[in-house]
Amino acid sequence: MKDETWIFAITTGFLVLVSPAYWFITGDWTGTSALTMATLLVLMISLYLGFHASKMEPRPEDRKDAEIADGAGELGFFPPYSWWPLWCGLTLAICVLGVVFGWWLFILGAALGIIALSGWVFEFYRGEHAH
Repeated sequence: MKDETWIFAITTGFLVLVSPAYWFITGDWTGTSALTMATLLVLMISLYLGFHASKMEPRPEDRKDAEIADGAGELGFFPPYSWWPLWCGLTLAICVLGVVFGWWLFILGAALGIIALSGWVFEFYRGEHAH
């Protein structure tokens, strides 16, 4: 995690230099505000990673004496194929079109979206991939 901390800290330093330079060169408040917010967000991430890197034991990729076999083992659960993201995306498209064409279509899209999102959240509780 220390490598990630350094990457974000260097990015924070870069944005600290670029943000005022952008304002002096262009005088644009919108871009300066966006760069300032990006600076603060990257600073927040680097502080978070820095605090947690000091409290965690080093991962195999953080140690100089680590072997390839040290990183072996289960990495986590990766879900198989799923149709639910497609239905969630389609209901989002219906909601956006509902804002354009009429609120009745938005309400229909929101109702279908609740069903699609519930299916996506609970897909591993029933059916073929149940745990």
